[in-house]
This record gives sequence, C-alpha cells and structure tokens, in this order.
Amino acid sequence: MILDGKSPSGPLAEKWDRRRQELKLVNPANKRKYKIIVVGTGLAGASAAATLGELGYNIEAFCYQDSPRRGHSIAAQGGINAAKNYPNDGDSIYRLFYDTIKSGDFRSREANVYRLAQVSNNIIDQCVAQGVPFARDYAGYLDNRSFGGAQVSRTFYARGQTGQQLLLGAYSALSRQIRAGTVKLYPRSEMLDIVIVNNEAKGIIVRDLVTGRIESFAGDAVCLCTGGFANVFYLSTNAMGSNVTAAYRAYKKGAYFANPCYTQIHPTCIPVSGDHQSKLTLMSESLRNDGRVWVPLKKGDTRAVKDIPENERDYYLERKYPSFGNLAPRDISSRSAKEVCDEGRGIGASGRGVYLDFADSIQRLGEDTIRERYGNLFEMYERITGENAYRQPMRIYPAPHYTMGGLWVDYNLQSNIPGLFVLGEANFSDHGANRLGASALMQGLADGYFIIPYTIADYLARTEPGNITTEHEEFGHSREKIASLTDKLLSIKGDKTVTRFHYELGRIMWDYVGMSRSEKGLNTALEKIPALRAEFWKNVRVTGQGHELNQELEKAGRVADFLEFGELMARDALERNESCGGHFREEYQSLDGEATRDDQNFSHVAAWEYKGADNAPEMHKEPLEFENVELAVRSYK
Repeated sequence: MILDGKSPSGPLAEKWDRRRQELKLVNPANKRKYKIIVVGTGLAGASAAATLGELGYNIEAFCYQDSPRRGHSIAAQGGINAAKNYPNDGDSIYRLFYDTIKSGDFRSREANVYRLAQVSNNIIDQCVAQGVPFARDYAGYLDNRSFGGAQVSRTFYARGQTGQQLLLGAYSALSRQIRAGTVKLYPRSEMLDIVIVNNEAKGIIVRDLVTGRIESFAGDAVCLCTGGFANVFYLSTNAMGSNVTAAYRAYKKGAYFANPCYTQIHPTCIPVSGDHQSKLTLMSESLRNDGRVWVPLKKGDTRAVKDIPENERDYYLERKYPSFGNLAPRDISSRSAKEVCDEGRGIGASGRGVYLDFADSIQRLGEDTIRERYGNLFEMYERITGENAYRQPMRIYPAPHYTMGGLWVDYNLQSNIPGLFVLGEANFSDHGANRLGASALMQGLADGYFIIPYTIADYLARTEPGNITTEHEEFGHSREKIASLTDKLLSIKGDKTVTRFHYELGRIMWDYVGMSRSEKGLNTALEKIPALRAEFWKNVRVTGQGHELNQELEKAGRVADFLEFGELMARDALERNESCGGHFREEYQSLDGEATRDDQNFSHVAAWEYKGADNAPEMHKEPLEFENVELAVRSYK
C-alpha cells in the first residue's frame, strides 16, 4: 500500500500558508464543546495542551511523572535552532531546511521540514515572551552558538539547561490554563491502551500509578506526545522511565509505525563504567564548539594525557572532515569514535572512549569564558567522574540518545487512524535518518505551539462533539484486556527480575542493532529477541500487587513492549538494504567507510502495520519526492 503524506501543493515556501487556508475552523463557542486528550506533558505535550486550552478546548492532559516539570525534555542541554540569522553569518529559513534534510540523509518529507524551519523563528519569540532566560551577548541581544551539521550559528541556548528552561516556559503556560479550568491535569497516570471506535481514536485507558486503578477517559481526539524509545537499548541518555508503551500500543491498535530502525547515537556521552549502571549521561553537543576530539595515534597507548605530545595525537574529526571538524553531524561523529576505538586507540580502562579537550580554548579565551558558557556541564561531569575538565580532557563515547522513528503521521500530524495525532519525538516526521543537533526542542514546540492548533481543528470541525462516552463497549474491552495483562504479569512468579530481562535485551540491541548493523547480526537479533521474550513470559518475577503503587509492574509492562518492539526495529533495519544517517549497514559503505544510500530502491518511509502476535507485520511505503533539493552524496569533508 502506498501512503499519502497529504503535503499541500504549490511552491515549498507557500505550502504551510496554503494548507492553513484550506483547513476548516471551529468557532470559539463550539470549541468549548470538544474534549481533547493529550498524553505526555514534555515540550510537545505541554505546549499543545496550553495552546489548545488557551483556544477554548477542554483538555485532559496525562503524564506518568508527578509533575509536567519532570518531563524528559528537561534533559536537553545545548540549545534550540531557529533561522533568525542574528550573527549575520548567512543563515536563512532555506538553509535551516537544507541542513535538516541533509543531516537526515534525504530520508524525510520536504514539506514537513520546511514548515519546521519556517516556524522556528516564532518559537524563539514565544519563549522570550514567556521569560525563558536565553543567553545574551554583551549588548543584551540573544546569543547564538554552533552545533553539529551546520556552518552557521543558529542555536539559542540557556547555558547547558535549555530544555529545562523551555519546559518551565511551557509549564507556566500550561499552569495558567489549569488555573483557568480549560486543562485538567492527571499526573502519575500511565496510558496503557488507546480506544478506537468506528476506526477513530476516541479515548485512552490509563493506570493510576499510585492506587493501581485502571480508568477510562473519552475524548473527541487524542494527541500522543510521549517521546522516544531509546531505552530499548537499556543504557541510553533517556530518563529511566522513558518508554515505547503508548506508541507501541497504538501501533497494536492499527497505527502505523514508521522507520523504527532510525535511532540516533549521540557522540558526547560519559562512557559506560560497568554493568552496575542503569543509564548514561549526555554531555551537550555544544561542548564541541570549544572542545577538540582526539585519541592517541598509537594503538594501546595508555600514557597520561600530559605525556602524549601534540604530534602523537589524532584529531580525527578535524582530519577526516576539515570543513566541519569537531562539528561534524552526530551519526558521523559517533561512527568515527567507534572506528578509532575498534582500531585499539580508545582511551580509558575499557578502551571505549575518546578525549574532548578544552586546553586550546581555555588558553585562547580564558577559563572564565569557558566556565560562563559551560559551567554547569563541567560541574555535572566532575560530580559523576571525579575529574576536573578544566585541567584534563573529558572522556566521552557515543550512546543511544534520540529516535527519529515513530508513529507515521501525515502533514497534519495525524496518524493513519483518524483522530489520533502524534507530536514531537513520538512521530517520525521531520528528522529522516539522523536528527540535526538542537532540533528536538524545535520540533516539539513547533508541533505543540504552532501546528496542532490548526490541524486538529480541521478534524474536529468534521466531528460531532461528545458522541462517544466511556460507556461504549470498546472501553470495556480495553479495560478487560489491560486487567488481564496485569494479572498475567503478576501470576508468573519466575526467577528473573524485569531489570535483568531489560538488560539482556539491551545487550542484544546494542550488539546487533546499534551503531553498526549487518545482515548476519540482524538475523541473529531476530533469533535471540523472540527467545528472550518467550523466557520473559515464563520466568519473569513481578513482585507486589496490581491495586497499589508498584514500580516493578510498571517496568514489566514497558519491558514487555520493548521485547516486541525490538524485533520490529531489527526487522526494519534488515529490510533497509542501504546505509543512511544513523542506520549504518556494514554491507553498504564506500571505500573510505562512509554511508552509501540507495535512492533508487529506498527513497521512502517504511511504515509497519501490526498483523497480530503470530504474524509478521506488513510494510507500507510512502515515497519521498524531492522537488526542491538535489539528492547528493552527503559529505561534510
């Protein structure tokens, strides 16, 4: 089946304006008749709920945290892109659009990416008006810095806390609507199923994480804003609670899952220190503005940093990619780090690390300047490692970070299920096979503040408000299914913990579906994952009861979904016989080790349809057409 992304016709720069003129509107009096369910209250969810509430809709917002302020968006450090061209260095909306398309290795939809670049400037204005404390230069103007994959400085930032500050801005807008009564917030509530009535999304089933009670909520439309699935690797930069459950259960109800194999490995993370770890820590990509990445020239060189002279150091990113140097894109920088470590030139006890060195910048700019730019990041690094990065280089290594794959949506952010809209990292739409640095925050806020208010109105204008309630039989069926799953998990009483199963799945995923993939490795993963899943359902031990606070039960449901979803990821990676962006197949690379695309056969979105537990999923394709950019070899040299 060929999917239609429903992009507007006409010139690229006019598509969004054209679509907004085509969309139906809901008048202010009628908005009060509609209820919209928003699942997730990170940047995408909080901005969507606040904006839709301001418009007059009745919003019910759900998060599994105790407060929207704890959404994982707070963990974003380095900045948010916008094409304002304040430094006057040649930036433009088109250049941001092109950098995003190129960074995604020409595997994203042109119209969506251009719209993202268009609304980027509005986001900065919105956030400044909310009081977000962006960094400013000596004259008081908003400051910018560079990020990987770009040769201009377009990234707005608040030291190393940009995500946190942006989320506080969205949270303040959300809190205002909660006070006004247009938004009702349900914290400590986890969505466990979506309810489909007559092929339309009409509600959700949630578990109250404090009492264990399973509850139903009906609405006229549902917005999923539930983030990414990098925790399928067990160790990642994501919060430990981040999961795939909401999106995956929507997939099992008929929503297509697009490009699940597209995962981003971030190059600047604190290396793994041992099997005891439960997560990894991101060090902002912004550090690569002033830090130089290097390893020793000699294999097995274990000398202290001060004993390795300059002529015996390999600044490999500067050597391989002179045009971009240390600001090469994330996927390329990550693979380059793996490459030198595989050669035996990695640093640290494990040999899985490279240096990020600030000595030159401190000498050139002074320690005070570096401290002003990155002080909280250096402090965080020292707290975790016990090392002072002002005196010696940071040790970094790539780790799972962001996921470009997600539920398939059209240009209106609507999935193939009418009434189910998907925003932010939970959808697949804007980043292709590799996300441009500092664009996650941009996409989440663009979707929530400036896109969904228009597009969801078009759907609601064609929908009778309140025609489905929780008394409908589909809600009863969903509640019964969730209750049965809970009872099953609690009744197994095996010998192995949920965390152990998650750890073992993560090792399979990292070894065979991680930074480097091969046909042999992916087939191995497709053998090992079903075997591990079968063992899970026979031997997992979930302590506690269902009708109480039970974090082991929460984890068990999420890991059960990861054990199915990991197989879908591996299948998608196996079907894509090319290398593109973060999807690197060892069989498809150039003589110098660069990714080799196959535009003739794989210039499409792969969207998977669930066909039942015992059947292989069916792949649908959305052809990607490039009318405004020329497909080219992606080079940063």
